Parts: sequence; C-alpha cells; structure tokens
Amino acid sequence: MAKSSPSRLGRGLGALITSGTTPPHSSASAASSAAKAAPVAASAAEGLAGYREIALHQIEPNPYQPRKEFAAEALSDLVESIRAEGLLQPIVVRQVGDKFQLIAGERRWRAFQQLKLKSIPARVMTSSDASSASLALIENLQRADLNPLEEAHGYASLIRDFDLTQDAAAQRVGKGRASVANSLRLLALEAELQGYVSKGLLSVGHAKVLLGVENSAERLVLARRALEQGLSVRALEELLKHSVGGAGKRRKMPAATATALSDIEKRLTSHLGARSTLKHSPKRGRIIIEYQGNEDLSRVLEKMGVKL
Repeated sequence: MAKSSPSRLGRGLGALITSGTTPPHSSASAASSAAKAAPVAASAAEGLAGYREIALHQIEPNPYQPRKEFAAEALSDLVESIRAEGLLQPIVVRQVGDKFQLIAGERRWRAFQQLKLKSIPARVMTSSDASSASLALIENLQRADLNPLEEAHGYASLIRDFDLTQDAAAQRVGKGRASVANSLRLLALEAELQGYVSKGLLSVGHAKVLLGVENSAERLVLARRALEQGLSVRALEELLKHSVGGAGKRRKMPAATATALSDIEKRLTSHLGARSTLKHSPKRGRIIIEYQGNEDLSRVLEKMGVKL
C-alpha cells in the first residue's frame, strides 16, 4: 500500500483550523526526526491563539467518533509520515473537566502514542456535545474515509443523542436531507448485510436494491447470491424483477388467499435458506425453489429430508 501523501494530512475542518507549522527537515536518524517532530510543531502552534501543547495522557477519544475501524496499515503509514516530516496539522480538542476530549485528529493522536512521544500540538476549542459530534462527523466526511455504515451511524447518533430532526442533522454536516435519509436507510438492513456493505463486499447501490425486498430471509438469500455470483447492481435489479414477476397476478386473488400464500413463501424461504415462490390457483399450482449450484442443491434437499 502506497504511503499517504503528507500534503493530505490534516485537511479536515479546513474552515476551522489552519496549519501554522513547518515540517522539520530530515535528520541523521528516523528516531531523531520523531523526537523532534512534536517540539517543532508545538513551537509554531503555541504562537497562535488557541493552540497549545498537551500531554498525550490528558487526551481522551471523542465518544461520538463515527469511525469505528482504524486500519493498522494506514495508521502505520501515518506514523512513518510523522516520523519523517513532522506533524503538519495540530489536532483539535475541547476541555472537559481536567481532561481534553478529541474533536478531530484521533489517528494523529494514536500515531503520536505509537511514536512514544509525550505531548502533541493541539487547538483547544469551546464546543458543546452536539457541536463536537457534528465536527467529528464533518471531519471524517471531508476526508472521505468513513465506510457507508459508519457514516449512517454518525447521522443516527446526531439525531438520537441530540434530539435532532433529519433536516437539522443534515444542516449541521452540510448535507442534503435526502442524502442523510438514504444513508440512514442502511441501518434497516440485517447485521449480516450491514457487514457486507461496511467491508465493501456489497455497494450502497446493492443495498438500495435489497431494501426494496420486504422479507428479511429473502433479502439475505438475494444478498448471498449477489456475492457468490458477483452480480452488478443492474443484474441484482433484474434478478429481483424476475423473482417477483408473478406478484401482479397475485393481487387479483382474494386478500386472505394472497396473504396466506405470501406467508407460506416467507416460511419456506426462511426454512430452506433459499428463495421459494408459490404459483397457485384453486385447481393446481407449483412451488419454485431457487438454488445456486450443486452444493446449494444438496443443502436444500437435506433441509427437505431428501437423502441422496
């Protein structure tokens, strides 16, 4: 993995903080550069209003940090960048009691811990809980490195923890309400599907298609099929259309019959772990069970009690 470009470090919250530091030149050894990085950055930062050098042990993570995963390789790249070039952008904190709580810069703080440095340059801001949560989310959104589920949970946290409407949350982070609403819809997916999206195995486009399927078991079956067959969003849409092609005819049935058939389909799909469709009329009908390959067929038959 290519190392992060030093010029990209610290671009979040650009409207709130600016880099007043000059990267130190390379020294005789990497260890020497690491030791000098904090003092050089700190001396410049301390000359600006609101900036100071803070001991690492006095700093606590932001409880509203939307990012849940800190990739070890990316953090290692940042450590090496700071070791070689120094800290290009101070972190941002607020004072809470006798401690300082991070608003932006948790990866930089973690990198300084790995470098075994004692203190880090920081800008101290006055900020409410809601503002701190908003700024943490904004900073990560600007860096475009949150996965879709982390972003969705960030919006949900703003709305839930600070009693905001979707409109208010969208305004706080500079997003359109529709964008926030679409992001929040991802949280309606099952935990398994959320995992696929957060890891990039399924795209947000796939998730939107799956959200159009009401039954949870059916969604899981379709998602697994999309993964196993490497289906594009368009291919998944076509599969879904084909799977529910008989829905129009069913609407002409008595409501009680249609409801009963739908319930049977759901129960069959859940029991077999394979999408099951009933083609029914008062005189005859058939059950269609979808499977994927020989192994899946064997699994379905075993569920049905059929021994090969």
